[in-house]
Amino acid sequence: MVTDGMGPASLSLARSFRQHRDGRPIDDLLYLDQHFIGTSRTRSNDSLVTDSAAGATAFSCGLKSYNGAIGVGPDKSPCGTILEALKLQGYLTGLVVTTRITDATPAAFSAHVDYRFQEDLIAEQQLGGYPLGRTVDLVLGGGRCHFLPSSVPGGCRADLRNLVAEAEASNYTYVGDRAAFDALASGENVTLPLLGLLAPTDIPYDIDRDARVHPSLAEQVRTALTALSKATADSAHGFFLLIEGSRIDHAGHHNDPAAQVREVLAYDDAYKAVLDFIDASDVATVAISTSDHETGGLVTARQVTPAYPDYLWYPQVLLNSTHSGEYLTRKILGKRRSYGPDLEAAAFSKFIAEEIVEADMGILDHTADEVAQIARLASSPERLLYFLNNMVSVRSQTGWTTHGHSAVDVNIYAYSNSEHINRQLYQRGAYLGLLGSHENIELGAFMETLTGVSLADVTELLRDTKHSPGVAVSDVAGLARAMFEHPLEA
Repeated sequence: MVTDGMGPASLSLARSFRQHRDGRPIDDLLYLDQHFIGTSRTRSNDSLVTDSAAGATAFSCGLKSYNGAIGVGPDKSPCGTILEALKLQGYLTGLVVTTRITDATPAAFSAHVDYRFQEDLIAEQQLGGYPLGRTVDLVLGGGRCHFLPSSVPGGCRADLRNLVAEAEASNYTYVGDRAAFDALASGENVTLPLLGLLAPTDIPYDIDRDARVHPSLAEQVRTALTALSKATADSAHGFFLLIEGSRIDHAGHHNDPAAQVREVLAYDDAYKAVLDFIDASDVATVAISTSDHETGGLVTARQVTPAYPDYLWYPQVLLNSTHSGEYLTRKILGKRRSYGPDLEAAAFSKFIAEEIVEADMGILDHTADEVAQIARLASSPERLLYFLNNMVSVRSQTGWTTHGHSAVDVNIYAYSNSEHINRQLYQRGAYLGLLGSHENIELGAFMETLTGVSLADVTELLRDTKHSPGVAVSDVAGLARAMFEHPLEA
């Protein structure tokens, strides 16, 4: 289980927010808090600050690689992953995420490409288009775009292939909307392999999510656990499931505290679903949860004036926000487009003040200058997004140091219903257990040791994998733009 972009301060943020929102006591804990076991050091092969691709490759392959690498080593040669190794041993496997299923974390467990932006090729490999064939039995997440040609509504593949149609022709069960997801009956009515692509790109932030359209992460997790458990009930082997709270990271990139706090709580709900499953199972099962890195340099305090700061921050401000900055930016851009050049300035300002700032952001002490600045930035989506989120951050006194990642150590959590596994988890030495401080590659090595598989053997089978981009890559400009993790789609 991966909390993409969640550092220790995100837990402080979520814990205090929930205590305030629900009137809970100060010793109230998240489910994650109750299974803290150690910390992970996150540097990549080529930087003290990792990206998600190298971070996930450290978990999946148990080795350090360069930023941007998906299931390949520093020399760009494919490396065997824990998911692939277990599949070859007879286990069933699954991916459940809230971003595109072709995004860095799920891709690093199920594909091998030189650069994370090769999402068309990642999609092909996830459906079996590489030497190992199909290694993923269940997929739930977003990212329909890279499975459909650009000639089809919602498609963005550069070629003419329709991978959804190809998957259905290969006996996949395809799920593309809420009604089809509900027909899975919480996992009781699933025929594997399952391809669930529940959004064109990323599933909306939980703060914006319409439950009639998109299931929660916890719902997806319960469905996956039930389906995989039923499918392995008569097998000598079990299953491996990667679960990612993907959009915690996006909220960090956007410096959006209102969105991030709800993403953390949504993940905590999903973690509780995993705990419930483990407790109800008589099969030895382990859940390991950690982050690939921290995003945003989040702190639950902020100096807002030159004077010595008050020791305060205000979670209630986040409670007043009913939508993410991403959602509000799109709403403002849509309003501007609907009027075009005939948009009357006073009417636009009134819309911003009343519908955006007051109704959606819950900010009643806004200034005329802030409203005017929002109107001016309506032609610059990214700057508008950051400005809206900063209005909330300043008032809640939530601090951020970057729109990128940081090198902060991240937490490790673990839980098992097996005494034998618990004894292994609570060993302190490198590669032996997870107690204490560890390099991120030690989590991958621990999973390899725990399951008794050989990642090196899988690596030998991957020599003929197509993994390089079909076009020249500029290390200076083109690659930097392509690897920008979360561009705002207006």
